[in-house]
Amino acid sequence: MINLVELFRAQKILDDRIVDEHNLQGQDEHNLHGQDLLPKKILSLLVELGELCQEWRGFKFWSRDQAPRISKITLASIPFGGKSELENKNPLLEEFSDCLHFILSIGNDLEINNIELYTILPFKHKTILDQFSQTYYVIGDLEHDPSQEELITVLQYLLGLGEMLGFTTDQIKQSYYAKNKINHQRQTDQY
Repeated sequence: MINLVELFRAQKILDDRIVDEHNLQGQDEHNLHGQDLLPKKILSLLVELGELCQEWRGFKFWSRDQAPRISKITLASIPFGGKSELENKNPLLEEFSDCLHFILSIGNDLEINNIELYTILPFKHKTILDQFSQTYYVIGDLEHDPSQEELITVLQYLLGLGEMLGFTTDQIKQSYYAKNKINHQRQTDQY
């Protein structure tokens, strides 16, 4: 089981940095600098879920290539004049991590109770296609009722989707922290 408390804390550090560096302080946790960021975060979660679905490819009945994108070789250069090296990335897992980042950020906005995090068990439908569809549906519920209960439901579906896609707890955790590091670097680089 993933230690979600630990991930929520790591996400809060990134969220606070983004708010500070982009001067988004406001009167309350949702109305930052005259903007309600929660709808933007929910939309971002939906977009990332779509990108995850694109990497999964299993819905593309018109294509002979429906294999999930789990391996991609890229050329990565090492900073400070180092040599370039080949990196093997898992686009499917990376998109899952992006989804996790936004659901954690939403949870921080909703001030989810840490005790409840220990009771979150993944929920899974019979097929991955059904799981994607229902995950979209429960995110829509969260948009209309931004509550801890709805957030927990989304987390259950998202974690179930991760299991159905074959990700281990360690893979999810490592991918989350790798992306979190990239997101901090993006803030440093004024992304």
